[in-house]
Amino acid sequence: MLLITRKMPPAVATRAAREHEVRQLALEGVFDPAVLLENLACVNAILCTPADKFDAVLIAQLPASIKVIATYSVGQEHIDLAAAAARGIEICNTPEVLNTATAELALTLMLMAARRAGEGERLLRAGKWTGFSLTFHLGHGVAGKVLGIFGMGRIGRELAGMARGLGMTIHYRNRNRLPPELELGAHYHEDDASFLGAIDFLSINAPGGADTMYWLNAKRIGMLKPGAVVVNTGRGSAVDDDALIAALRSGHVLAAGLDVYNNEPNLHPGYLELENAVLLPHIGSATVEARDAMGFLALDGIKRALHG
Repeated sequence: MLLITRKMPPAVATRAAREHEVRQLALEGVFDPAVLLENLACVNAILCTPADKFDAVLIAQLPASIKVIATYSVGQEHIDLAAAAARGIEICNTPEVLNTATAELALTLMLMAARRAGEGERLLRAGKWTGFSLTFHLGHGVAGKVLGIFGMGRIGRELAGMARGLGMTIHYRNRNRLPPELELGAHYHEDDASFLGAIDFLSINAPGGADTMYWLNAKRIGMLKPGAVVVNTGRGSAVDDDALIAALRSGHVLAAGLDVYNNEPNLHPGYLELENAVLLPHIGSATVEARDAMGFLALDGIKRALHG
């Protein structure tokens, strides 16, 4: 039996029901481990989401029947992988298939932040637009600017390709330099200071974890050119919120476009006070195409784990 923690896209739910006996939970909002544990009788596979935290305490309480946990995500930070391995539980995730969708959203946030699109829509809806003016609501273009990508993995490289099409030059900071066939002329930096000082736009596309925790802090923000734009579709934990909010208020950072946050869904209230912050509710992979592909990949992983 397959237990699914959250409502799935229709195509994924249909396939799951065709291949498994399904027990569907109706979890919404904050994950409740007690509800999960009450519904695990006869279950041998779990399909969860990044909102469902499988820590060591919860994994220790799972019945012996559980053979695999598939997560509807690339990241696995919400699962204690060591605890799962100790119990012999296989973990499956969904890489690759959301690259384009997430890169598209990063590009959307870049353009919205630079062109002040969020501000403009709010002004229009409030009935405050008084008509065309040559000096009204001026933003900044992206053509000819330098995009810095922190985390040049699959999504970062996808974004780089899109940005090149807009006439941007690509610089990047990564754990290791890419081979030429993946780098495609992008400029690699070995240190943060040279990287951050060279760019006009910063896109955070790095994974979560201890290595990137609060990477964008006050010190590194100070290395950015005055008037840089910051975009984050990677992990909220990569940003020190207080430092970024202070830089947005001072104008050192011109604007920010954010799709991920610390303590989701309870983002730092300071962002809500800023006109120069474009805020989206973690929808990087939220296209029909990407979410269907993710679900199918998760089901493929469950099938392999249960049947070889």
